[in-house]
Amino acid sequence: MEKFMDQHFLLNSDTAINLFENAAVKAPIFDFHCHLDPKEVWENKSYENMTQIWLGGDHYKWRTMRMHGIAERYITGDASDWEKFAAWAETVPHLIGNPVYHWTHLELKMFFGIDKILSPETAKEIWDECNEKLQRPEFSARALIERSNVKFIGTTDDPTSTLEYHQLLKKDESFQTTIAPTFRPDGALCIERFTFFNWIEQLANVSEIKIDSLDTFLKALKQRVDYFHENGGRASDHDIQSMKYVENTKQEIEMIFTKRLSGVVLTEPELNAYRIFLLKELGKMYAEKQWVMQLHMGAMRNNNTRMKNQLGADTGFDSVGEANLAVGLSRFLDSLDNEMALPRTVLFNLNQKDNVVLAGMMGNYYEEGIPGKVQLGSGWWFLDHIDGMERQMKDFANVGVLSHFIGMLTDSRSFLSYARHDYFRRILCNLLGEWVEKGLAPNNMKQMEKMVRDICYDNAQRFFMQR
Repeated sequence: MEKFMDQHFLLNSDTAINLFENAAVKAPIFDFHCHLDPKEVWENKSYENMTQIWLGGDHYKWRTMRMHGIAERYITGDASDWEKFAAWAETVPHLIGNPVYHWTHLELKMFFGIDKILSPETAKEIWDECNEKLQRPEFSARALIERSNVKFIGTTDDPTSTLEYHQLLKKDESFQTTIAPTFRPDGALCIERFTFFNWIEQLANVSEIKIDSLDTFLKALKQRVDYFHENGGRASDHDIQSMKYVENTKQEIEMIFTKRLSGVVLTEPELNAYRIFLLKELGKMYAEKQWVMQLHMGAMRNNNTRMKNQLGADTGFDSVGEANLAVGLSRFLDSLDNEMALPRTVLFNLNQKDNVVLAGMMGNYYEEGIPGKVQLGSGWWFLDHIDGMERQMKDFANVGVLSHFIGMLTDSRSFLSYARHDYFRRILCNLLGEWVEKGLAPNNMKQMEKMVRDICYDNAQRFFMQR
């Protein structure tokens, strides 16, 4: 019987162990998609206790606590930080089989040196030990990034952001990790939201462009893309819940946009036509800057109306959608490629049925000198578990070139979540090690170690940064 989560956790062969120890452990982290707050990095924030650094904003933990029957007061409510931590400790023993169970104990071990299993019996002891350590300099935001060997962080930023803290961090020579903004124009694409009018006013203010037509709207967005680029931006990110491609003239979209500016509620076909048009226009802007366009597809959001009304949007009530992506996505990518305006693109799916659909899509579009111009993104959100990540890499390999895979993203709001890269790397090394052990890949450790290093760091660094 193997010991629970020892140093060879998830590494089931000598080859896997060697790949992990000789290549994966030493590789830095290129965290191209996360939700860390650059203000907290600039201020080098320290945390008073484990609830603040570990539970705040963590939808993974919130969902499991709700499914365990924990009252909302102990999740997002007015319970004390200790009470919330105790409620989490009560939940954890029931999570065996869920990746959050592994992440919880990896984070305790990697950052705090704690091997104990979190439970109601150990909660107070772990709480006290972790809280004492959190007061030390090596547990500040910047120190946790440096300890995790993170070289690049791509935050998620609204086009109206001033990027004040990105600018301050860029000037700070004492901190070596690159903190780059990522252009996330949900406010522009989700024109049906009641917040659209306030958002477009903010866009007009920061761009100093009066927005009274589609042309001035596009001009303002282009100004913000330029601004992000000047401040280190090299990527965009989009939440795509469906992809129904339609062709419309600019004049037709102008009419739709003008209707919305006047306060008219748009129909679903009008909204779809507008989104496809705008996404294409944005894609052209990204291609001009040689950015990466990330499409996160398949989330079905804010399913619980009662809790959305109580807590607001995006508070842990999303799930996996089942939209058909193949035809619409193919036509969208093809329309940009036909104009020589398809940027480097990462396709993330949330429904495992779409793995092969998107993996096959990778080979349809290419550019000389850019290995893997269109990528199948890592297993993400509801798929960043052992089965999901293994399946994604196998499907990638079956129809693509796995050695060009750009690897793992953190997609987190916590500075402790870099343990997820360790988790991914163990799964990667175990998969490649299994192929070597079974004679499916050559027993050439130099070649296999390079493949591991490339997937863990080098491919992403080249994909996002080299021009």
